[in-house]
Amino acid sequence: MKLAVVGGGSTYTPELIDGFARLRDDLPLTELVLIDPAADRLELIGGLARRIFAKQGHPGRITWTDDLDAGVDGADAVLLQLRVGGQAARNQDETWPLECGCVGQETTGAGGLAKALRTVPVVLDIAERVRRRNPDAWIVDFTNPVGIVTRALLTHGHKAVGLCNVAIGFQRKFARLLDVTPDQVELEHVGLNHLTWERAVRVDGEDMLPKLLAEHADAIAEDLHMPRSLVERLGVVPSYYLRYYYQHDEVVRELKSKPSRAAEVAAIEKQLLDMYGDPALDEKPELLGKRGGAFYSEAAVALTSSLLRDTGDIQVVNTLNNGTLPFLPDDAVIEVPAAVGAHGPRPVPVRPLEPLYAGLVAGVTAYEHLALDAALKGGRDRVFEALLAHPLIGQIAYADRLTDDLIAHNREHLTWA
Repeated sequence: MKLAVVGGGSTYTPELIDGFARLRDDLPLTELVLIDPAADRLELIGGLARRIFAKQGHPGRITWTDDLDAGVDGADAVLLQLRVGGQAARNQDETWPLECGCVGQETTGAGGLAKALRTVPVVLDIAERVRRRNPDAWIVDFTNPVGIVTRALLTHGHKAVGLCNVAIGFQRKFARLLDVTPDQVELEHVGLNHLTWERAVRVDGEDMLPKLLAEHADAIAEDLHMPRSLVERLGVVPSYYLRYYYQHDEVVRELKSKPSRAAEVAAIEKQLLDMYGDPALDEKPELLGKRGGAFYSEAAVALTSSLLRDTGDIQVVNTLNNGTLPFLPDDAVIEVPAAVGAHGPRPVPVRPLEPLYAGLVAGVTAYEHLALDAALKGGRDRVFEALLAHPLIGQIAYADRLTDDLIAHNREHLTWA
């Protein structure tokens, strides 16, 4: 079984390698190829990856290359975890929207649109090259914004599934609070990527969410950086990303008062790369936990294993709506539990979504449609329309200014600008 990781030079990669090593019975890899244009990073991370495999007794072969076509040749699955423009572009996404009082963030709002415009053409080119080399290979997309990128892949007929670590993070957190194992916890997770709610937390068929909120509301609210009163009033657990919608102006004030997350991550990455170069290091360092992506490796192993081994088990993924949420178009990409096998994911039935949540989901879905149109076809008018449609913007003056700012800060990545 061969797996290729595009963006293998990411500082995330040792987290992934650790999961492949620990969970080799679930995903018995014989070959792993790390692909990245940054040869210096590949040397550091590839060397550490081999040491991690060796320490944990994994017999698989690890190689690395900057040649995409050679790297994906013969791969059963290709995992995408790339960042076009690196942390420098992310820093821009998180800062210039603040100048007009709009949230700066890499997956939503104007910054998220900028990332989508940079990323979608690159991902589609990679996917087409994968298809030419191996049309049966699955593409697992962890590249943000996952919903838009996955929609682009599926719209163009690729065998693709989107992956996010939010749901598995909640599953692990709730299991710990309930003192059960994670595989006993079943989430009723519904919405779009980075726009989801946990409406039930079932253990042996019993919904334990009321118990969780009664006994652990303070801890849950603290993790979300939201008021306990809101969580109790809703009776559900929103994802952390809902904070950008529910507390937009407060978040803007916070972001203006401190360095960007991109600046923090860049500093962490520098330390990590220094550590990865130590030939004595043979495990993922504790510092990697501050980089983000908790439980990413477990989610990636579970999804890839299900696709390649046809297990049919239930996992939270990003996939086509196809009537699951009847108020959305079939080609919308939603994030819900699905039965995953060799055929791909098939969403399980979902209870009707309450108007409080359905309205926001519908609005962001419309924005994502326009964002993908702008990413595929370009043009200032399409960028403006996507920004005007976004619930976090929605005003002519803001959309006009943010359109100009987005183009100015991303001109080198936009072929039409």
